[in-house]
Amino acid sequence: MAAFLEFAMLFAFGFSWPFAIARTYRAKRVDGKSPAFMIIVIAGYFCGISAHLVEGTKLWLCWVYLADVALVSTDLALYFHYARRQRRAAGELKQ
Repeated sequence: MAAFLEFAMLFAFGFSWPFAIARTYRAKRVDGKSPAFMIIVIAGYFCGISAHLVEGTKLWLCWVYLADVALVSTDLALYFHYARRQRRAAGELKQ
């Protein structure tokens, strides 16, 4: 039962990231996004993976964690891409 609940939690968190990614991609802006938050979330997922590897149990959940890491990493990459573009555009406006 605990594994199912952990899977449900990971699924719920993972289900929300494609919406965040799509919003960032469509808007091409990162206002209100926090790269520190995304890095902390990724670190948390790696802690969850590490716990399962150390215990040697429920290793199948590691794949769900990795899928969530991939989603958050995609949003983080978009953040840096669009933040750089925004800074560049702001610099051009000042000149």
